[in-house]
Amino acid sequence: MKQMRLRYAGACRLCGASLPAGTEAIYESETKTVRCLGCAAGAAENMYPDLEPPSNASLSTEPGVAGSSARREYERRKTKDEEKLREKWGRFGGLAVALSDERQHTKSWDRGAIGEERLGARLNALATDDLAVLHDRRIPGSKANIDHIAITPGGIWVIDAKRYKGRPELKIEGGILRPRVEKLLVGRRDCTKLVDGVLKQVDVVRDLVGDAPVTGALCFIEADWPLIGGAFSTRGVHVLWPKRLAKVLMEQTAGDVDVARTRESVASRFKPA
Repeated sequence: MKQMRLRYAGACRLCGASLPAGTEAIYESETKTVRCLGCAAGAAENMYPDLEPPSNASLSTEPGVAGSSARREYERRKTKDEEKLREKWGRFGGLAVALSDERQHTKSWDRGAIGEERLGARLNALATDDLAVLHDRRIPGSKANIDHIAITPGGIWVIDAKRYKGRPELKIEGGILRPRVEKLLVGRRDCTKLVDGVLKQVDVVRDLVGDAPVTGALCFIEADWPLIGGAFSTRGVHVLWPKRLAKVLMEQTAGDVDVARTRESVASRFKPA
């Protein structure tokens, strides 16, 4: 670990705080992540085991930073790509970096981060005592994360944000003589696996949180939605756009879920990614 001035923007892996380029922070080379100086004091726990460990209460009260893990992965890949170009071209490395287009796999992380950030901002605008939101939460025992979680009196919503082009639609195959199969298409792409992913996240939240109803949602940002209609459900997962999602969440006023208590329970089990 070393303290340094960040070349690229990032987010603290502990508290999720945004760290603009040029900020002094702690860089952890082993995990390729950063920590803000405020959280760096936690390192004292390993150096001085007799000291009382820091409280995690502050972590559970923070909503997290939408898109932070995707943004960090984009910056990591971008830096790695630039380092390869500089090594290849030597003293012309800077020019090579300036003239080269980003690799598609690297750029996709930036697109994804932007989508999560935009949806996160909309969800944050909805937050009240009766509607709590959490962003970019790590799934325990996994490298995967949940983009957004909303808690309403009616239950918990697990939300996956996708910034895809094309029109989302539901295609149904089979029926009377063959098993019914529902497929999610976006444009011409078969994106049914996205529904499988949300259902897995729903199961994890339901198993860890308890009796509160848990619903999954796929929110497509910048997709080609029709002017009338368009939203649908497949296998219990809502497929919709940000404005429609906000409307649905605001309507979840009926129910017995204690929003504040459930938020604390969810936040304590799903830490910021």
